[in-house]
Amino acid sequence: MKIAVLVSTGRHPVSGATVLSRLEAQAIRLAAGLGEPLGLHAGPEQAVLREALGQGLVRGEHIVVPDGVDPVPALAARLAATKPDLILAGRRGQGGDETGLVPYALAETLDLPLIPDVVAMASDDEAGTLRLDQSLGRGALRRVLVRGPLVVTIHPDAPAPFAYAYGQARRGTIVPLDAAPGTVEGTGPTVEERPYRRRPKLVKGAPTGGSAAERLKAATGEAGTAASGRLLVDPDPDEAAREILAHLRQIGVLAPPTRPSIP
Repeated sequence: MKIAVLVSTGRHPVSGATVLSRLEAQAIRLAAGLGEPLGLHAGPEQAVLREALGQGLVRGEHIVVPDGVDPVPALAARLAATKPDLILAGRRGQGGDETGLVPYALAETLDLPLIPDVVAMASDDEAGTLRLDQSLGRGALRRVLVRGPLVVTIHPDAPAPFAYAYGQARRGTIVPLDAAPGTVEGTGPTVEERPYRRRPKLVKGAPTGGSAAERLKAATGEAGTAASGRLLVDPDPDEAAREILAHLRQIGVLAPPTRPSIP
């Protein structure tokens, strides 16, 4: 199985140094369990690709692309030429633009399906299928059986990356490549920066045809379950305890009291 792992230039959150994204290091570990992956990076420098070699890659390809140029056309041209069965990428970058759009743009350009947020994968060589475990949030997983080629993004809950090995980083090879003609023209998408502006909070369950007082209660949160309770000022401890138990039974936390059986 031919596997390609997309490698991007990340930035350390404190020092700003060039680092390999953790999600891409996790992608390398998952890819190493299926075969011998190839790292693919498009950018002006290859330092991050050398770090990826120390995380488990054996060989990498560096497509020389000037800084500020959209890397998607160059990556798409190289992937179309090599035709890997599986393309792995992180769900977003680290310390850069962090848009997370590169895998989706590549899948659209190459006309390939994309499976997001994968935490585990295995291959069935006899059936020629891939078994992917996709994260649905809050610990829920969905198992997907697919056939390649396809694009997969890695979820942060995937297994931790391999430990960095300096000797492996020195032994690995990086092949510099020139970008295909016509793939480095123009710049990336224009992003407009605006100052942060607080947006109004949407009121859920507000009455549409009620009076002004009812709408005010809904907006201030006084129309919920607390509005139906009693206000006790300096109550007796027994009375306060009874009121708390009644409220817990009303909202379903406690079961209603059971009547003793009469023999």
